[in-house]
Amino acid sequence: MTFVDNIIAWYSAHMNYASITALMAVESSFIPFPSEVVIPPAAFVAGQPDSVLCTTGNYPVDVLLVVLFGTLGAMIGAIINYGLSVWLGRLIIYKFADSKLGHLCLLSSAKIQKAEEYFREKGNVSTFIGRFIPGIRQLISIPAGLSRMHFGSFLWWTFLGAFCWNCILAALGYLAAGQMSLIKEYSHELSVAILILLGAVILYFAIRKLIVLAKRK
Repeated sequence: MTFVDNIIAWYSAHMNYASITALMAVESSFIPFPSEVVIPPAAFVAGQPDSVLCTTGNYPVDVLLVVLFGTLGAMIGAIINYGLSVWLGRLIIYKFADSKLGHLCLLSSAKIQKAEEYFREKGNVSTFIGRFIPGIRQLISIPAGLSRMHFGSFLWWTFLGAFCWNCILAALGYLAAGQMSLIKEYSHELSVAILILLGAVILYFAIRKLIVLAKRK
């Protein structure tokens, strides 16, 4: 069994709100761990009457609690990345990314640079959009810290992005009835579909703004 498989086995035996928060904090930090194995199964288990996640007996409310605790964990991990980036600085972050330990965490200077470029191109909203992109989701907090993004804005966009992504994962867990194979198969497709939808919305408002500016002239 791989490290991730061992964690999944442990999580299945110790699934509760604390373990959800802890694993989502790990997932949101630079340690590679998929959120797809945390939120969807928990959303399904929350609907089981005898489960520890069935706290109110109201399935939508219990799923919302799963999403909120998962979002709390994601914010904790993101804040750790942000704080380390501010404290250590660009030079040390890049050196760590290219170290043996950094490679064990699936980091590299190329990945950090890609996240920085994405952050510069998209502005602060990239903290929100980045939560939907595999490979960027865990790293987007690093360029936010390196650029010393306003902490309040960072928290807001991180919360919004993590909350929306966790809602989608929870819905996927419900529809897939907790089947991990289906969840893994369709989570990537969902990410792509969401990005296309977000791109269409952004394009719509950009065109609308250009039309308004053209009319003023």
